[in-house]
Amino acid sequence: MKRLSDRSAFEQYAAEARARWERLWSEDQWVISVGISGCSIAKGALETYRNLSLHLSEGHIPAVLRQVGCGGWCFAEPFVEVKLPGHPPIVYGWMTTDRVPELLDALRRGDLRPDWALGVRAAGAWHGIPPLTEHPFLRRQRRLLLEHAGIIDPESIEDYIAIGGYRAFLKALFEMTPEEVIAEVKASNLRGRGGAGFPTGIKWESGRRTPARPKYVVVNSHEGEPNVFKDRRLLESNPHLVLEGLLIGCYALETPYGYNYIGGEHALALRRFQRAVEQAYELGLLGDDILGSGFSCHVRIRTGGGAYICGEGSALMYAIMGQRGQPRTKPPRSVEEGVWRRPTVLNNSETFASIPAIIQNGGSWYASLGTKESTGTKLVTMQGPVKYLGVAEIEFGLSMRELVFDVFGGLREGYRLKGIQTGGVSAGPLREDELDVPIDFEALTPLGAMIGSGGFVAFDESVCAVDFARYLVAFSRYESCGKCTPCRLGTPALVEILDRIRHGFGRPEDLDIIQYASKHIIELSLCGLGQVAPMPLLGMLERFRDEFIEHITERRCRAGVCPIAAGEPLSVGR
Repeated sequence: MKRLSDRSAFEQYAAEARARWERLWSEDQWVISVGISGCSIAKGALETYRNLSLHLSEGHIPAVLRQVGCGGWCFAEPFVEVKLPGHPPIVYGWMTTDRVPELLDALRRGDLRPDWALGVRAAGAWHGIPPLTEHPFLRRQRRLLLEHAGIIDPESIEDYIAIGGYRAFLKALFEMTPEEVIAEVKASNLRGRGGAGFPTGIKWESGRRTPARPKYVVVNSHEGEPNVFKDRRLLESNPHLVLEGLLIGCYALETPYGYNYIGGEHALALRRFQRAVEQAYELGLLGDDILGSGFSCHVRIRTGGGAYICGEGSALMYAIMGQRGQPRTKPPRSVEEGVWRRPTVLNNSETFASIPAIIQNGGSWYASLGTKESTGTKLVTMQGPVKYLGVAEIEFGLSMRELVFDVFGGLREGYRLKGIQTGGVSAGPLREDELDVPIDFEALTPLGAMIGSGGFVAFDESVCAVDFARYLVAFSRYESCGKCTPCRLGTPALVEILDRIRHGFGRPEDLDIIQYASKHIIELSLCGLGQVAPMPLLGMLERFRDEFIEHITERRCRAGVCPIAAGEPLSVGR
């Protein structure tokens, strides 16, 4: 790959990439794309890819076989997209390796197998196959970050540039000052997508105004919660989008130092982002004197062993420096003293992925999406017995009921919705009768819920509120770094109380102790983990108090899942 020396060289490269991209889809050949991501690999996508490769190697079909990332429809993995000559691309779901020969034979005969199709990438129906955008899972989505997910090869910088990638970075680099970049981010009212929702433009402006140098820009791609996987899918499907946002952030702060901290358990996301960085260096979009602009930028990747606490900002910075990932008190804030005690701007990977569209289209355009205080779109995931599992991108303001029943299809047959756990492991639940609330940073808070990192769990009547609360609090107990006493001792104490209740040894005063202990854990803990660790329990206790009382006074679990239902002996802290 030839290193580009200036903007005109980039423009020529981009024109050639676009021409090759258009030629790929217009020539008289089959184009077969297989979604390869963490979710699809678990369902056999690599075997599907190998089977297709084996059949196509026989030479009976003039075809190009490609890999793409996750399209978001994880419920239909593995998926295969087929572009036949003279046909728009058709996306087929549940395409396990045993179905490959049958699909190829059917397509050769002219049978498009509409019964296997998720949809066709066209404005209207095609031979009985509806448009992909009309699928119930996609109909209510507003796709900005996921616009090209499942379409481009995530390991090809040429694909990314062919669809307009790095245009925003060049616009910032050659047509805008760093101050103008920050002004557009402020105008967009983009708020951090990692959970806190702090205005991104204000954070960048604060980091820029801090006089100390050097400065650092850090992407938080750790994502360690058990029910959240939107960042890893983003990195697996379009890593260059995150990298472009990071480059723009470094330019805005006039610093050559950028980092991305990726959870070590996200092996594919880590590998693909590393590949994106390597390709950017090879092409000249990273390194010294980028495209002859005089601006230099170097990006490094750091990873850890999977400790959830390393997703907390200050703990993450310690981990980047090779130290134990533990939070520290604030102030000083990270924009004043962060990595190596230098000004550091840290944002979630989804936040950085939103930057290119803001720079390309303007902050006011982005601010017109969503609600007044929560602008733009949000990546969300939904676990539980819902019909459509996956990653969705919604516009802020969509109601929780619409998210559950329209986007994710409601619960599967045989299940009845009991509630929605919000905010990953950091907030309380909503009952079924509370779902008519808009999804934004403000509306959920009065109900004790929150968006958090965008992970929601739908649970039905077979889930015991006491048992679920125990699981959520136990996660925080296991992941606590142990640095501060309220979190180190308080979260295990809450788990012990819940174990007593689950085993039938609970006392009425335990409910008061939970309230008392939780108050001190929240108010006295050092970092965000301890400050929100009791929130799921308090929310469950508020909305499903009758179940806690039943466990204590009647020694009965209505869901029949707690040890009390089977008469098991007490095993505190199990």
